[in-house]
Order: sequence, then structure tokens, then C-alpha cells
Amino acid sequence: MEIENREIILPVYSALELDRDEGKAIEALKARCSQPIPDPDRWIEEELQRNVLITTVDAVLNWSRKYSPWPMFFGLACCVFEMISAASLRFDMTRFGMDIMRPSPRQADLMIITGTLTWKMAPAVKMIYDQMAEPKWVIAMGSCAISGGPFADSYSVVPGINRIMPVDVYVPGCPPRPESLINGVVMLQQKILKDSIRRSKNG
Repeated sequence: MEIENREIILPVYSALELDRDEGKAIEALKARCSQPIPDPDRWIEEELQRNVLITTVDAVLNWSRKYSPWPMFFGLACCVFEMISAASLRFDMTRFGMDIMRPSPRQADLMIITGTLTWKMAPAVKMIYDQMAEPKWVIAMGSCAISGGPFADSYSVVPGINRIMPVDVYVPGCPPRPESLINGVVMLQQKILKDSIRRSKNG
């Protein structure tokens, strides 16, 4: 096998020619770079805007709490029949996230007090309220629960359950209709949305 030896002759440039060619390349580059190049990472921001939901811990937590209050069945007098009607098929309180009435304070975060509260019953109601886990809310339904109603002057009746526990929503009436209780639940949901984990419920 024969290998041909060929002589490679490279062109020789003078320093002046090299400087001139380099100057042309720089001028051409300057002409192409008169405007800034768009940020190559801009697509990342657009992708985030299309696919990422930015929110706060408060918003997510309160949204989940708003649509999942677990009410405790706590009927003291005649207003309880209106509460039962609100949970029945006709009014269907479940539409607003309030599902099955809970029999235990450890499974509930909403207490709906309906009817007349006597001083003899008050310690038991307060104990059950204290057993509920935070965050917890209270709805006072009916005139008797709100202010004692027609029995407010009686020695044995508590003139409003706010004497023994904080109340978040008052639903007036004697008795209030099921729609009124549902409206009270909606008001409570709006109140829950404004809450923050940075402060306590009563702080």
C-alpha cells in the first residue's frame, strides 16, 4: 500500500489582514446585536401561569374547612325540628358540605344549639363544647338559644348561650325556618374563609 506524501501549503496572512478580518467580524456581530436577545427562560413563566395555581396555606385550609363542617346534633327544644327539616331531603343541607350529624363532640367541629338552655343543662353543654377539637364553631338557632326567648326572665333559663360559650352565627326566629339555618351556615362559611392559621379562633 502506497501512501502519497502531499505537502499542505497554508495561506499566510499579514498582521494587517488579520486585523481587518477581525474588525469585519466584530462589525458584523455588532450589527446583529443591536437589540437584546429575548430571555430564553421566559417560557418557564408562561408555563407556570398556565399550569400552576399559586395560593396561600390559609386559602387552601379555609376552603377545605368551609365545605366540610361536621355539625353535632344538639337539640334542646322545639327548634330542633326545623334543624332536622334542614337536613332532610327537601332542604338538603348536605349541598353546602354539612353531611351527617355527628353524635360525638370528638367527631364534630360545629355545634348548633337549638332551643331553650337551662342552667341545669348548661354545665353539660359547656363540657361537650370543651371536648370539641379546634377549630370549632357555634350557631345559636332560635330566640331561646340567642337570648332566652320568652323564658329569658325565668330563674332556670340561660339568657343566651353566649353566656357560656362564644357564638359565631345567630339565626333568629321562633322558630326559624330551615332556610334561615341554611343561610346561617352560608354566613359561617364566609366567616371561615376569613380565618388565618396565624391567630387563634378567639384571638
